[in-house]
Amino acid sequence: MSIATTLYTPQVLGLATELAAYPLGDNLTFKGAARSPVCGSAIEIAFELDGGETIDRIGMKVHACAIGQAAAAIFAKAASGNDREKLSLALGQIEDWLSGKRTELPDWPGLEAIAAARDFPGRHGAILLPWRAALDALP
Repeated sequence: MSIATTLYTPQVLGLATELAAYPLGDNLTFKGAARSPVCGSAIEIAFELDGGETIDRIGMKVHACAIGQAAAAIFAKAASGNDREKLSLALGQIEDWLSGKRTELPDWPGLEAIAAARDFPGRHGAILLPWRAALDALP
């Protein structure tokens, strides 16, 4: 089975197209970015908070492979209501899962769609981008 049929499933490609629902606008206050040194994928992210410390609105500009784009869509769909602490915890769980320190999927909705990418270390950096950029953006 090729990498294309293993990773780039219709579900992954569908997720990548969902990024259009999260445009990066100047009206979002908290801005961050991340880049993967391995593959060159990059993301710009911005948030508006709900008056407290939790994410209310999100915008993104993603330059990544379909796995990175799908990861960004998965992140965006579940980001609202999260704060810095929850995002940091999720990032740690995802890093542990990708490295093999954790066998079960991290507690973030939708990650099962890109679970096959765990076997492709060259894609790990792209998967982590949304969480890293979000932590860069939040106070």
